Amino acid sequence: MTRRIALSVGDPNGIGPEIALKALEALVGEDRLRITLFGPPDVLRRTAKAIKLERSLFGVDLRPVGELPVAFATPGEVNAKAGASAVASATAAIKACRAGEFDAVVAGPHHEGAIRQAGINFTGFPALLAHVCGQPEDSVFLMMVGGGLRIVHVTLHESVINAIARITPELVVTATLAGQRACRKLGLSATSVALFGINPHASDGRLFGPEDEERVVPAAKRLRELGIDVTGPEGADMLLAARKHDLYVAMLHDQGHIPVKLVAPQAASAVSIGAEVLLASTGHGSAMDIAGRGTARPDALLRSLRLVAGIGSVPVAAA
Repeated sequence: MTRRIALSVGDPNGIGPEIALKALEALVGEDRLRITLFGPPDVLRRTAKAIKLERSLFGVDLRPVGELPVAFATPGEVNAKAGASAVASATAAIKACRAGEFDAVVAGPHHEGAIRQAGINFTGFPALLAHVCGQPEDSVFLMMVGGGLRIVHVTLHESVINAIARITPELVVTATLAGQRACRKLGLSATSVALFGINPHASDGRLFGPEDEERVVPAAKRLRELGIDVTGPEGADMLLAARKHDLYVAMLHDQGHIPVKLVAPQAASAVSIGAEVLLASTGHGSAMDIAGRGTARPDALLRSLRLVAGIGSVPVAAA
């Protein structure tokens, strides 16, 4: 079955256009994927010429969006016009997918500084996805996938103090269920789940605080009542060392990002889950320091494309 993927190029001054073209080149002959590019055509054409991949644009469905004036189109330059372009192309791709034109969205890497310069309130793709789909922000979560790990984040881009204050049993349950549904979409029929503790050692009872007993333990109880195979809350370090579970649920940003980026550097996928649209992006940034040099690798983008298309490997975590 052919899967239709909407691919937004991300920040046009970053490596997004380059890795998008290199991914298309690598997927020539792969008839299970039909990719439509969303982004500024002039930037893509200039990039294709610079890296000698003009043929990658032949016959590609290109949706012009996020036009970037030439004066602001400089590889490696952080500016508001480029930030606005990245958000515009991702938004257009999400809307087209929501309308039924595509099966999933893959978003190229953005630059948060450029988006901030544009005056756009942007805290990540999960929040953007929630906004476009008309859902509350706390109903869409990020799942990092890489190196055999799948880690859902209950909280994401916010201060640790604010994140801990916002964690409730209901939020942990909602994030876990979203992760379970996403795993099924990605090819796992059954999923064992491990919940990380908020505090070290999941608080050792109440030795390091009451947060785990009051917020994560009730969530685990509720999930078991729903028939889900759940371990925890336990210390994140011990659970990850055992590698016995299909899905891990991190309470805080670094709990989930650090292990995935450690075992899958430059090869992880960041999947926004919980919305009607499935969106994946690369686990790395726009790499402004190498933009325009022709040296960027498309590995993470390719992995994300194959992941949402269901043609990549989805290994069960090793015991």
